[in-house]
Amino acid sequence: MSDLFSVKDKVIIVTGGLGQLGRSFVTSLLEAGAKVAIYSRRAVEEAQLAELFPANRDRLRVYVASVTDKEALQKATDALVAEWGVPHGLVNNAGIDSKPSGSADQNGPFETYPQHYWDDIIDTNLTGVMLTTQVVGAKMAEAGRGSIVNIGSIYGIVSPNQALYAYREARDGVPFIKAVSYAASKSGLVNLTRYVATYWAPKNVRCNLISFGGVKTGNFDKEFVDNFIARVPLGRQAEVAEYNGVIQFLCSDASTYMTGSNVVVDGGFTAW
Repeated sequence: MSDLFSVKDKVIIVTGGLGQLGRSFVTSLLEAGAKVAIYSRRAVEEAQLAELFPANRDRLRVYVASVTDKEALQKATDALVAEWGVPHGLVNNAGIDSKPSGSADQNGPFETYPQHYWDDIIDTNLTGVMLTTQVVGAKMAEAGRGSIVNIGSIYGIVSPNQALYAYREARDGVPFIKAVSYAASKSGLVNLTRYVATYWAPKNVRCNLISFGGVKTGNFDKEFVDNFIARVPLGRQAEVAEYNGVIQFLCSDASTYMTGSNVVVDGGFTAW
């Protein structure tokens, strides 16, 4: 049974693998014996890489390839295939959101929300997934196998609850509105996942989505965290490492009959 869940010697790409969640995914997959390629929009110094990933460095590669740059994605994928062969897995993890500490217009009313913020988030979170999937998925389809895992959010299946942020106006005297773009980008992934799953099913390429709930990062106000966990049946945010298991499951042979699925991992947030 343990072999069924194994990713040993599988080649798996993780976009945005230098971020907090991405680092956790990469470390977990390396520890499980996978060969991992990080696609990053920025270069990383060798010393920094050694600090982030001190173990299993022989099974780790980093390619500078923004998910919004198809030419860079193709170059990185060609180099990866030349060294390790066609990837077995792709984790579309790279993503951005409006910063809670951002400007008033970035977190202001929908009626006046600037289009350039919308464009930036849609380009990375939705178009970037499409482009990466085009490039890497095509290689998988040619090889007749592969597993694509898209990283979504509960805000892709339910709307942000603006009441979670109401304390900001009471505290700062300025309304804070969770912007539309992140939710729209993540909801777009729901049907992009289904489209790819059905399109490449004859080629034995699977595509699934994971909709994550809130994760403990230390980057949020205590008032927000308290408001959020009051709406979570398990009564807490997720630890970063609690998402690693479902990533490994979807990249392994244990999930070979799963495609087009949305796996919700949210502590029960969307059950209420």
